[in-house]
Amino acid sequence: ACEDLQGDREIVLEAVRRNGEVLEYANDDLRADKEVVLEAVRRNGKALEYACEDLQGDREIVLEAVRRNGEVLEYANDDLRADKEVVLEAVRRNGKALEYACEDLQG
Repeated sequence: ACEDLQGDREIVLEAVRRNGEVLEYANDDLRADKEVVLEAVRRNGKALEYACEDLQGDREIVLEAVRRNGEVLEYANDDLRADKEVVLEAVRRNGKALEYACEDLQG
């Protein structure tokens, strides 16, 4: 898609509502837009991989993402990988998520 469309908030919101992973093709401003990213991770937790670094540290977004796919804990920032509630939610979805938790929570 042309860059203008990849930066069009209305188009990107509609696209991520259908498939969260298309966040990968959104421009940087929209990857930093909390509403857009939240919609994307609600559809597909893997979209967390494409969120801006700040939003990979947003507890609400990361919790929503790991509820969909525990392994995306890999893309959360270090603080949230050390957050017991976030890690617990992730391993409930997929025990392999424990690999991405901080060492203190790995036992």
